Amino acid sequence: MKEVISMFDYMNVKEAAEKWGLSERRIQVLCATNRIPDVMRISNVWLIPKTASKPKDGRFKKNNFSESQ
Repeated sequence: MKEVISMFDYMNVKEAAEKWGLSERRIQVLCATNRIPDVMRISNVWLIPKTASKPKDGRFKKNNFSESQ
């Protein structure tokens, strides 16, 4: 039996960008790199679960040692 997907359970890239305060391009990159769980791509449209939370920023800052020297 096929799983029925309700469009009301998902948001598109634009909606996720507005909800999380990120650019649409950043959301696309997060989807493409599997940083958002359970996303689906149908044709050229990313479907993001409405229950998905904003992924943590994977970047890190370097310590600034100039003040301590």
